[in-house]
Amino acid sequence: MLLGVGLLGFGPTFGQDGRYLIAGFGGILLGLLVAAAGARWRLGLLTMAGLSFVAYMLFGSALAAPGEAALGVFPSLASLRGLLLGIMLSWKQLLTLAAPVGTSVDVLVVPYLASFIAAVVAGSLAWRLRRAYWAVIPVLALFVTAIIFGTAQLFLPELRGSLLAVGAIAWLAYRREMERRESAGAISANQPVQDRAAARTSLLRRIGTAAGVVLVAGAVTMAAAPALTTSATRSVLRDSVIPPPDLHNLPSPLTKFRDYVKNEKDTVLFTVDGLPKNGRVRIAAMDSYDGVVFNVDPNSSASFSPIGDPKALNPGSGGAGTAVGVSVDGYSGVWIPSMATEQSLSYSTPGGPTPTLYLNKDSNSALNLAGVAKGDSYTMDVQVPQVDANKLASADFGSVALPKLENVPQVVTTKANDIVGEAGTPLKKVQALEGALQREGKFSNGLEGQVPSMSGHSAARITKLLSGKEMVGDDEQYATAMALMARQLGIPARVVMGFYLDEKDPANGASKVQLKGSDVHAWVEVNFAGIGWVPFNPTPDKDHIPNPPEPQNASKPKPQVLQPPPPPQEPADLPPDTAPDALNTDGKKNNPAGILGAILLIAGVAAIPVVVIALPLLLILLLKGRRRKRRQGEGLPAQRVGGGWSEVVSMATDLGTTMERNGTRRETAMALNGAFPENRAGTEVLAARADAAIFGPGQPSEEEVEQYWQHVDASVKGMNGSVGFWKRQRAKFSVRSLLVDARAKAARASTAKAGQATSGQGPAAGGPVTGGSVSGGAGRGGRPGLWSGLAGKLGNFRKGER
Repeated sequence: MLLGVGLLGFGPTFGQDGRYLIAGFGGILLGLLVAAAGARWRLGLLTMAGLSFVAYMLFGSALAAPGEAALGVFPSLASLRGLLLGIMLSWKQLLTLAAPVGTSVDVLVVPYLASFIAAVVAGSLAWRLRRAYWAVIPVLALFVTAIIFGTAQLFLPELRGSLLAVGAIAWLAYRREMERRESAGAISANQPVQDRAAARTSLLRRIGTAAGVVLVAGAVTMAAAPALTTSATRSVLRDSVIPPPDLHNLPSPLTKFRDYVKNEKDTVLFTVDGLPKNGRVRIAAMDSYDGVVFNVDPNSSASFSPIGDPKALNPGSGGAGTAVGVSVDGYSGVWIPSMATEQSLSYSTPGGPTPTLYLNKDSNSALNLAGVAKGDSYTMDVQVPQVDANKLASADFGSVALPKLENVPQVVTTKANDIVGEAGTPLKKVQALEGALQREGKFSNGLEGQVPSMSGHSAARITKLLSGKEMVGDDEQYATAMALMARQLGIPARVVMGFYLDEKDPANGASKVQLKGSDVHAWVEVNFAGIGWVPFNPTPDKDHIPNPPEPQNASKPKPQVLQPPPPPQEPADLPPDTAPDALNTDGKKNNPAGILGAILLIAGVAAIPVVVIALPLLLILLLKGRRRKRRQGEGLPAQRVGGGWSEVVSMATDLGTTMERNGTRRETAMALNGAFPENRAGTEVLAARADAAIFGPGQPSEEEVEQYWQHVDASVKGMNGSVGFWKRQRAKFSVRSLLVDARAKAARASTAKAGQATSGQGPAAGGPVTGGSVSGGAGRGGRPGLWSGLAGKLGNFRKGER
C-alpha cells in the first residue's frame, strides 16, 4: 500500500492514463515476489540481482511494453530492446517530453522499473532484517522519485502525504509490537509467569503515545505548511534538464501586424483544410504590456512544455474534435498557427526529423523554435468552444493570474470609467467597452488612399487614439485599447492575434481556405468563470472611415531677423541639501537593510521545521542534565552515592535494558551483567559500594562520593561503547528513564499518602517524615525509612507478587 501511494505521484506525468498504474503495480507485485523468494531461500546479493533482471525482462513486455509486445503480452524483439535501453535512457525521455508523455515503452519503463526496484529492496529489508525501519527508506525513495520526475501539477498532495505518514507509522508500530512479542515469548520460555495487567497497561500507553505523536505532527504540519508553501510556482526537474523557451528573445507577434497588411496582403501564408465556418486561426495570446508592445508574458515560459504525446495534448477537455490540416506556404516565424483547444498536433517537415514543439495549454499557443517554414504541414484535432449566451449573461469574471501592466496612460483609466459607467453585470461591462470603440472609432490601416494612421500600439499611440478628436486605427490599436481599459477595471483580458475570413467572404466555410496577409486580425479575449476565454471584436467596420483632414490656409512667412544672443547668466547656487546625490540614490536602490531583512525572513521560515524537530530533543537533554546535577550535588553523601547508581540504571534503561522495578541493587547488577557483559566487574562493584554506603554506619566522605561518581561515569561510558552509533544516539534522546523516574515518584507519593492515612502521622500530626527507596539511595537519617521499605517488600512477597 505504501509503495502504491508513492507510485500515484506519476499520475500528472502520464495524464492519469491507467496504463502507468498497470506497469507500476505490476512492478510492485513482481518485486515483492522476488523479495519473498530471496528471503525464503536466503539468496545472496548477486543471485538476487540476476533473478531480478530476469524477472524484469520476462514480465516487462506485458506490463511496460504492451504496444511493442507480441499480441500485447509476449516478449518481442522491440519490447525487449525497449526494456533494455530503458534502464539507461527512459529517465531522460520522461523529462524531455511534455505531459502527458504517452504510453510507449520509452516512458512506461520509469514507473515499472522504479516500482520494481523499490519493491525488491523494501521487501528484502522487511523480511530479512529484525529492525524494520530500513524498509521505509525505499518506500520514501519511490515517493520522492515520482515527485522529481513529475510535473508542476500536484496530484492529491495532502491525501497522499497523510496516507504515507499514517501508513508508515502504523506499519512500523505493528512491526515493533511483533518484535516485542517475540522478545516477550523468549523471556516467557524461561519465566512463564506473566503480568497481564502490566502488559495491558503498556499496550494502552503505547497506543496513547502513538496517537499523541500523530496529533502533534498533524498540528505542527498545519501550522508550518502555510509558511513553507508561500511560493506560487513549483520547480520540477524537467525545467532544469530542458529549460523552457526564453520568451525574452522573441519579438511580439503584434509588431508584425501592419507588415502583413501592407507588404503581404496578397501573399498566401498557409492553407487550412477543414476550417469551420467563421473559424479563427490564432498565432499567440498576449497578456503583458510594458508601455511599448503587448507581448506574451516572458515569466510564463514554464507554461510552454515540450509536446510529448501529440495525440493527447488536452485529455481532460472532452468533446468530439474537428480534424484540421494546415500546409505552410509564405508564413514564417516561431509561432505555429493553431486553433482553439488542440487535442492533438502531428507535425511534419519536408526533410529531417520533427523539431521539438512547445505548447501552452492556458493560451492555446504553440511554438517551434526551429521556425515554421514553407513546406511544413501538420494536422490538428481541435475542439471549437461553444458559448452559451444565457450562461454567459449571468457569469462572473474568472480568477486567472495575469502579469502586471506597466506604463499604462492615464487616459485609459479615465476613458474606461466613462464608458462603463453604471453597467451592472460583468458581461455588460465588457460589451460597453466593445460597443463604444466600435461606434466611436474610425477604421484606417494607413494604406495608400486612406486617411493616415500610425502603426504600433505604444503608450503614446494609445494616448493619441483615445484623446484625439477622432479615434483612428485598426485592429492593432483597438484591441490594445480595449484590453488595457478592461485590465484597468480589473477584468481579465488579453490580446490575441490571428487570421480569419470576413463573414461576407464567399470562401468562408469552404473545405479548403487560403489565408493571406490581408486576413490578419487582432481581438480581445475575456475570461469568464466556468466558461473560459470568450472573444470580443472592438474594431469598427471597415466602412467607418474617418473624415478627411480640413485644409489649412497657407501662411506667408515673415523675413527672418538675426537677434543678438542673450547675455550669459551666472549659474544659480543650490543649497547643499537640494543637490542630487548619486550615492544616496544608489543606496536607496541597493538597500542593504532590506536585502538583509529578506534573507533573515527566508532563513527564519526555513528554520521552522528544524526548530520544531530540535526543540523536543533539546528539552530531553536539559531534563537529563538537570537530573544528573541533582543526583550528584543534592542531599547527604549517601544519597548522592545512591544517585550515582540511579544514573547507571537510567543509562541502561535508555539503552533498552528491561529490569525488575522492585529488585535490589545486586539483582539489578546481575541483569546489567547479562546486557553489558564487558562492564560486569564494574557494575557489581558499584552495586556493592552503593549498598555499603547507604546501609553501613556513618556517612561516606566527599572524596569517596567523588571517586564513586568517577566509576559511575566510566561504567556509563562502557555501556555506551558496547552498542552502535545509532543506538547511542537513540539512547541519548530517549525518554524511557525519565518516564520510569516519573512513575517511581508517583508511586512513592501514593505510598506516602497511604502510610499517613493508616498511621495518622505526618506533618500535621507531628509525626516524623522519613522514606525513600532502598534501591534509589534513600536517606540514612533514620531507620524508619529502611524498615518501612523492607516491610513493603515483605508485604509484596506475602501477596504473591514476587
